[in-house]
Amino acid sequence: MSLNAPTELRQAALHWLAETDPAEKCAGVTALAHAWKEGRLGLDAGTALVLSAPIPGHPPLPELVSPTAVPHRSMATTEGRAAMLHALTHIEFNAINLALDAIWRFPEMPREYYADWLQVAAEEVRHFVLLSTHLRSKGYVYGDFQAHNSLWDMAEKTRDDVLARMALVPRTMEARGLDATPPLRAKLAHAGEVEVAEILDIILADEIGHVLIGNRWFNWVCKQRGLEPDAAYAALAAGYRAPALRGPFNLEARRAAGFSEGELAAMGGNRDAKVLT
Repeated sequence: MSLNAPTELRQAALHWLAETDPAEKCAGVTALAHAWKEGRLGLDAGTALVLSAPIPGHPPLPELVSPTAVPHRSMATTEGRAAMLHALTHIEFNAINLALDAIWRFPEMPREYYADWLQVAAEEVRHFVLLSTHLRSKGYVYGDFQAHNSLWDMAEKTRDDVLARMALVPRTMEARGLDATPPLRAKLAHAGEVEVAEILDIILADEIGHVLIGNRWFNWVCKQRGLEPDAAYAALAAGYRAPALRGPFNLEARRAAGFSEGELAAMGGNRDAKVLT
């Protein structure tokens, strides 16, 4: 870890969240995870931390635009496939920040909560490094294409409530990746991007675990507050205007990630959606 990085987990997570250089952020999070495993970090879960630098830290590029302003990416061209690879890389960079934000922002959670999200952050670093390294092999770097910030936008909306954060970021926004990854993988493999397809296999396997962590802590907070999870989720999705769920849904992955049969049925999973493999 950097000599300047705090030695308390939540403060260190905020430190690396504010870091603007992707390589430094990745190295810092990796070192943070190792230090935690080796017992070299403290944990103060009771203190509400205060921002001292802008978050999330990100480099000057990519330029962040509205999701509707991101150009269409054609799989038929080398540049189009590179743009798609860049979009995936950006998602993983955002995911690092989201996991770090879940650690520092919400006090009074169990020790296992913070350990879970540190694990997620370290795995998102691995995904980002795999994708950005492959992007570089294609003659491009992270920042060469425009990107959007919708994942972080939902993090901003849910910044004041851990229940809303667990419901609407891992269980909603990130769970959409469980559905979208198999067909995207198939398109990339068909276009000859076999290495990217193999990276997506790694990412999907890890993301099932990340959404499972979101489900675990959503249900834990519901129990603490005496809330029925399905009703609580519906109220939060409506109150925060979460994106509507659209199939087809990856039922196998969603089951593995902790969604109940009742939830799958409510989203049309048992009737209209198909399992994506």
